[in-house]
Amino acid sequence: MKKYMVLCAGLCAAMLFTSCKSSESAYKKAYEKAQAQEAANAQKEPAADAPVVTPLETKTATQTTVVDNVDNATVRTEDFTVVSGKGVQAFSVVVGSFSLKANAEGLQNTLNNAGYEAQIVYNAGRNMYRVVASTFADKASAVQSRNQFRAGNYPDAWLLFKK
Repeated sequence: MKKYMVLCAGLCAAMLFTSCKSSESAYKKAYEKAQAQEAANAQKEPAADAPVVTPLETKTATQTTVVDNVDNATVRTEDFTVVSGKGVQAFSVVVGSFSLKANAEGLQNTLNNAGYEAQIVYNAGRNMYRVVASTFADKASAVQSRNQFRAGNYPDAWLLFKK
């Protein structure tokens, strides 16, 4: 008898679980209905979220020439003595700094062979030999020369002012 009851209960449970299952076609019908409603609403109302785009106006570009602002050029002020060369003026363009004099002399020879009148100055406070590629009385000429060296083989060239 127990076996008969367990068998009946199992059969009833199996029927309950299989009869409550929803079919795939029911899901498909609900999805298609929702899509149709969404399409109908989209036709009735324009999208409120749509951004308003202003048309672009084309304008011609004008050419401008950029002129260096000499007053804003950074200049380092140091007290130094001339070690090798004719002498420096107020503003000098430095292309190399070395703690060894031999290294400074090597760069000086390279610059002299390239046609520059390079000089070596020594800053005792920093114990550095500076290789001066060119020297000028006014800042504007020195800035122009520095920019030429930066455009060439010496991108780290800088300006030095004698104290």
